[in-house]
Amino acid sequence: MQAAVPTMKEFGLHATTVAKWVRLSPMGVAAALPPPKGNVSQGPLNAAERQELIELRRKLRQVQMERDILAKATAWFAGKSEKTSITSTGS
Repeated sequence: MQAAVPTMKEFGLHATTVAKWVRLSPMGVAAALPPPKGNVSQGPLNAAERQELIELRRKLRQVQMERDILAKATAWFAGKSEKTSITSTGS
């Protein structure tokens, strides 16, 4: 984002506007970030990394399934609550 500062100033853009454009762009935030430094491998995954990726994907599927179940349960309980909250006057 620092590389964009001169351009932002030139066109009078606010940082949040540029950040939103980057986030919504087809390339996403990765295009705006500098390349990773340090101990990040750019080549193919080794056996440990591959195993970790498999495990993370499995956990992601599990969490997505739990989220979907909770969303459905919330909707169901909200609908049930609306039906039971209607009270009669008894007059």
